Amino acid sequence: MDEYTGFAEVYDTFMDNVPYEEWADCLVGLLREQGIDDGLVLDLGCGTGSMTESFAGRGYDMIGVDSADDMLEIALRKKERSDHDILYLSQDMREFELYGTVRAVISVCDCINYVTNGEELVEVFRLVNNYLDPGGIFLFDFNTRYKYEHVLGSRTFAESRDECSFIWDNYYDEDEGVNEYELTLFIQEEGQEGLYRRYQEIHYQKGYTLAEIRRYIGQSGMEFLGAYDGYTRKAAEADSERILVAARERGKTL
Repeated sequence: MDEYTGFAEVYDTFMDNVPYEEWADCLVGLLREQGIDDGLVLDLGCGTGSMTESFAGRGYDMIGVDSADDMLEIALRKKERSDHDILYLSQDMREFELYGTVRAVISVCDCINYVTNGEELVEVFRLVNNYLDPGGIFLFDFNTRYKYEHVLGSRTFAESRDECSFIWDNYYDEDEGVNEYELTLFIQEEGQEGLYRRYQEIHYQKGYTLAEIRRYIGQSGMEFLGAYDGYTRKAAEADSERILVAARERGKTL
């Protein structure tokens, strides 16, 4: 399965409703409360580098890790335009490696949900814990089981733009807690008005509860600090669709 191959080309177009700067304000605010206002930060599952660029613009030294090379190509183009000193690494988050430790790790846009096995997610958290400085902070968001069950469900979404369009068919398995979505894309061929190329991709995401996430954090060796309803300072609720979690390094387990 090649995720984000065709979609990488138009990812930022369809994600233009994501308030990256507002999310960055929230994340940076939480880091500064923990005394982290500069230094090396890892963006885990960085995609096309939108959040990575935002953090670099705020004075952090950034590393971006993603397994989708097509997404990283776009991130590198952004880096060329901004001239930010960002290191991008093509790695799977389930087995990523760094040259040393970082002050903080962030992961946004439900990257965590792509790890559909609980044991593998614990391993991701252990790796994060291993590569954090002593007392370092991990901030990540995830789509909740509630969102998959009550908002996305087995529904179809579609959107059309001048240069591209998509059809997104959801199939949610309540027993497994896994959401499968089939993505059909129509992308206009460069310089050929009226001619569109069709792409198809299949993505899988696991819906987690906050209780499960807290347990996995504990098993990884990290300390759970708090959970918020999205990128607000309100406490996460039973009907929260996206939850932002803060955790802290407290010793190495690897």
